[in-house]
Amino acid sequence: MSVHDPHLAEMSSSKDKIRISEIFGPTVQGEGMLIGMPTVFVRTGGCDYRCAWCDTLYAVDPAFRADWIPMRPEAVLDEVKKLTGGAPILITLSGGNPAIQPLGRLIELGQKEGFSFAIETQGSIARDWFADLNYLTLSPKPPSASTRFDADALKACIDAAQADGLLSGPAITLKFPIRDDADLMFADHVRKLHTGIPVCVQPVNTTPAAPHPDGADGVDLDGLTARYRWLVDEVAKRKWFDVRVLPQWHVHVWGNLRGV
Repeated sequence: MSVHDPHLAEMSSSKDKIRISEIFGPTVQGEGMLIGMPTVFVRTGGCDYRCAWCDTLYAVDPAFRADWIPMRPEAVLDEVKKLTGGAPILITLSGGNPAIQPLGRLIELGQKEGFSFAIETQGSIARDWFADLNYLTLSPKPPSASTRFDADALKACIDAAQADGLLSGPAITLKFPIRDDADLMFADHVRKLHTGIPVCVQPVNTTPAAPHPDGADGVDLDGLTARYRWLVDEVAKRKWFDVRVLPQWHVHVWGNLRGV
């Protein structure tokens, strides 16, 4: 089910502070259309959902709210530059749900210094600064997540990114985590609502991360591999030849280890 945390309104009302769960890298993007691309992650705290198989509870559960540090956009960018030695890089905005946070100023400042920005969000909250991103990954949560899908909210996110018909808006991707046949049917339904937007599917890591995981211990890598093989077969059988099937590669390499 969706989680409506009273603290979320407080977080979203801040005009200049971003609640940060962690900033780490440089590393590489481990999933989605940008897989393998060097990046620094800026993970925000807070989410309007609670997925059944969430692997970043430390950035979602209000129990960890005291660990989320309010930072001005300038300070966030300074931390990124410390990690890269000042060299511009792709900054991946993650969460939780980063769309809760006031990220427009960070994007503006970073792009002036040559940084590019990608975000992944479930498509439940539309923001006008979506149009300023370089990459927008919308990941609607399927039935196995035990959350509520809002088709109108997803469309609003796409419309926000394409404001005024901008040709210079972000590259948009629909990314679906898949656990079972019901999730596949959901993905097929949603992608048909938004033809022309690239789609990728990936198997779900069904080993929920402990709030402070130590790594791959306990992660069902064999099950994740088997689910990827099943997903490849299903996509081929259904002749979804316009869909990209990708692994959660970071889970295979690092398990649920944080900071990579």
